[in-house]
Amino acid sequence: MDRNKAYNLLKKKIRDPNMIKHSLAVEACLRELARYFKENEEQWGLAGLLHDYDYKEMLPYPEKHGLVAAEELKKIGLNDETILHAIKAHNEKNYTPRLSALDKAIHCTDPMTGLIVAATLVLPSKKIKDLTPKTVLNRYQEKRFAAGANREIIARCSELNLSLEKFMELCLKAMQNISEQLGL
Repeated sequence: MDRNKAYNLLKKKIRDPNMIKHSLAVEACLRELARYFKENEEQWGLAGLLHDYDYKEMLPYPEKHGLVAAEELKKIGLNDETILHAIKAHNEKNYTPRLSALDKAIHCTDPMTGLIVAATLVLPSKKIKDLTPKTVLNRYQEKRFAAGANREIIARCSELNLSLEKFMELCLKAMQNISEQLGL
C-alpha cells in the first residue's frame, strides 16, 4: 500500500480533523526516527499514519484498539506484517509485545505528539516554529501539564537507546516540518 492510498483510506475512515492531524504528526515523527536509525522510512511512516485507523470505533473497547485496525487494514490490502504488528503494539492495553524498533518507536511517539501540540498551544504565538526542545522538556517535567500525554510511555524512548532530549528534538523537528498541515 502506498502513502496516498493509505492517506485517502484514513480520511474516509476518520472524519475528525484533529485525529487526522495527530496521525500526520505521528507519521512525520516516525519518518524522522526512521531516517535517524537508517530504517525504512516508508514503512515507519505508513505505520504512523495508520496507527489509529480504528480509534473511533474502539473507544469503548480500548483493549481492542490496534488489533481491529490491523485486521481491517489487512483485509483491504496492507500486507506488511511489520506495519501491522507495530499498529497493534502501539497500544499496550491489548498486550501485543513491542519487539522491533518500529514497535517501540510508535509506542512512545504517540503520546509525545500530544505533548508537543499542547506545549505549542500555550505559547503566545501558538506556532510550533517557536517551540524549543528545552520548552518541551520543561513541559514534560510539569506532571499536570497535558496530563493525557503519558510520561511513562514517552520515557520508553530509552528502549530505542534515545535520550529523552534527543527524542524530543527529533519529534519536534519532524512536526515543525509539517506545521502547515498541523495548523500550528
